[in-house]
Amino acid sequence: MTGSTFYKDYKNNEELRKSFNELATLVFGLNFEDWYKKGYWNNRYIPFSYADGGKVIANVSVNLLDFVINGENKRAIQIGTVMTHPDYRNRGLSASLMNKVLEEFESSYDFMYLFANQNVLDFYPKFGFQSVNEYQFSMIYSPIQSDTIGIRKLDGNNSDDLNFVYKIASERVPVSNLFGTLNTHGILMFYCIYVFKNDIYYVEDEDAIVIFKAEGKQIDLFDIVSKKEVSIHNILSKITNSDTNRIVFHYTPNYKGGDTQRDIFNGDDVLFVKTSGTNHFPLQVKHPITSQA
Repeated sequence: MTGSTFYKDYKNNEELRKSFNELATLVFGLNFEDWYKKGYWNNRYIPFSYADGGKVIANVSVNLLDFVINGENKRAIQIGTVMTHPDYRNRGLSASLMNKVLEEFESSYDFMYLFANQNVLDFYPKFGFQSVNEYQFSMIYSPIQSDTIGIRKLDGNNSDDLNFVYKIASERVPVSNLFGTLNTHGILMFYCIYVFKNDIYYVEDEDAIVIFKAEGKQIDLFDIVSKKEVSIHNILSKITNSDTNRIVFHYTPNYKGGDTQRDIFNGDDVLFVKTSGTNHFPLQVKHPITSQA
């Protein structure tokens, strides 16, 4: 680490932010600049980085949020954007940054967690993280009557539409009281800009943002963003058609009157969790995709 300088929470430093984006583009093909300029990079996303001069060479980011587990709020920290420039790998930079994060937030969380790709599964157990199986929930669905009145498609390229989503997301209830997240509106907006910009809809009578994709006979439901509990049956009547026969939930559903099946989720990333005190991470749940960093 000779010659490297540690920086954190530097989003308003244009030189470092530009270099951070260059590294994120190189490693992940991502660029956070539009997210920043639109005002959605808030104080809950904190990069911990090493720089060589003005060049960011390694990073571990902290996302401050809350879990809702069986209706109870728990403090959570999600680690994300773990990356090292190829020219600076195998020097212990990521490990050093992880230790800085653990030291700073030692007594500030009930759960710390991250999603790791298959190439680094032996790295995180060194810091006390354990892998946890996620589960995918789905249900067989037969539309009784489709009702497309009062549903409006939003545009992830339109600033007014994005701000409309952000306003509701800032006051949202968790997508599930069984297992959900709060204070993740910054991450949600990243998904609205970069991932689901063509899949965002507003259902008027529920005052809810619904993010979904229809492919063939299947609906992939990624999130329902609302300030109050919604009627899932009303939502489904708006987003399905006569051909729909299956709903896949990309979170942990907790609705009355709907039988779901649960299967182990085999995604590209593995969930690792580190708990504090007597807390226990719930079994057989799915972390909401739109708050995954």
